[in-house]
Amino acid sequence: MFNKLAALAFALTLAVPGLLLAATPVNINQADAATIAKSLDGIGQSRAQAIVDWRTAHGPFKKADDLRRVKGIGKATIERNRDAILLGDDTAGTVAKADAPAKSAYKSKKAAAEEATTEE
Repeated sequence: MFNKLAALAFALTLAVPGLLLAATPVNINQADAATIAKSLDGIGQSRAQAIVDWRTAHGPFKKADDLRRVKGIGKATIERNRDAILLGDDTAGTVAKADAPAKSAYKSKKAAAEEATTEE
């Protein structure tokens, strides 16, 4: 019994630091540098300020991957924080997640023709 409790305690000890570093959702198009730094894993105050500076100079980010344009932010940092990167508010007052796929119900004539020829 003691071994099971010790193993559980050890597992929780290892898991807690990972939970403490989990990213918190943040709108990168509206938040200040301090909020971005506190919210995103691997983003300190200087990188957060670079995000705000880039946004001021170039306008809002359209997708999470646009953060790669900010010096010092790479693919791994974006992937680690993807679920926490928010881009804007919709009219219902909820925040849209980054890179939510928008699928169209309609196909272009070219796409429909290509699909028809591949089915034959």
